[in-house]
Amino acid sequence: MNESKLRDILTDYERKRDKADRLLEKRKQDVYSQIPQVKEIEDEISKVGLEMMKLVLKNPSSKEELSLQAKEKIQTLTTKKQDLLDKWNVPKGYLDIQYECNLCKDRGFLPSGKKCNCLKQAIINESYKMSNLSKILEKQNQCTYDDSIFSDEIDPKSGISPRQNMQLILSDCDEFIYDFDKDNDKNLLFYGDTGLGKTFMSSYIAKELLDKGYLVIYQTSFKMFEIIEEYKFRNSDKHLSRDDYENLFECDLLIIDDLGTELTNSFTISELFIILNTRLLNSKKTIISTNLNPAQLGELYSQRIFSRIFDKFKMIKFIGDDLRWQNKISNLKK
Repeated sequence: MNESKLRDILTDYERKRDKADRLLEKRKQDVYSQIPQVKEIEDEISKVGLEMMKLVLKNPSSKEELSLQAKEKIQTLTTKKQDLLDKWNVPKGYLDIQYECNLCKDRGFLPSGKKCNCLKQAIINESYKMSNLSKILEKQNQCTYDDSIFSDEIDPKSGISPRQNMQLILSDCDEFIYDFDKDNDKNLLFYGDTGLGKTFMSSYIAKELLDKGYLVIYQTSFKMFEIIEEYKFRNSDKHLSRDDYENLFECDLLIIDDLGTELTNSFTISELFIILNTRLLNSKKTIISTNLNPAQLGELYSQRIFSRIFDKFKMIKFIGDDLRWQNKISNLKK
């Protein structure tokens, strides 16, 4: 993502804060018009604060005593104000500013200076728009799932039909989503031939967790290694490429699609192990989607990687015929 896009996102945060201020002021005027005493009490609270500051300037040695007296007065007035609001059935927090994100107060950054998760997700969402992935997530979700497109013919090797297989997989995915915030060391490996629904199920999980507010990154293996190379070797924009790189380790869920389609060498194998092992050690969950079977994964990647996947990932096999090819044939016959 370039700097102009980042500025646009931060400008949007300014708009959010301005909107929160406007809505608060509107709520205040609404209350003041019906309960004028509330405005009088708030003005009195402000006066107490100002008077305390003036007295402290004149008598610095009495600062603690004056502060305590002011706090007691403010507390008495605050209680009086709340009793009045309760009497008029004004909802709790109605006169408090209401941010979309209470952690960063719609600033994008935490008091520590670190990016808030909401800003990280906003950056990722913008990347989704730029890569057209947002449209994929809109099309591939719980509402668009239709198991009628899968065959009822029993697969002789597995003993179940592709439709039954997808129903079981959907159950696994729903369980993964439901238990996502539990420290259960659960990761998923989707494997099977092209066009059987692996990307759909990955998108399905991504959409559900994004809607729940989790930080999710969905990348093809090719794009993921491109991000790593950009950060380690090119440094065209060091700040942004570092963020993209660190997000691979820090996001709540990393989905690596089409593992095995990238150019495999000692560099990609080493980086893949670092990512998977670091995420496992930090209890960060990962989904891998691949056209390769477990034996082929073991041949293509190092034994360390295969061992980690075999030990820490639930292997889910997709069976049946290529649905995309079948759809093309069906459309030609129409």
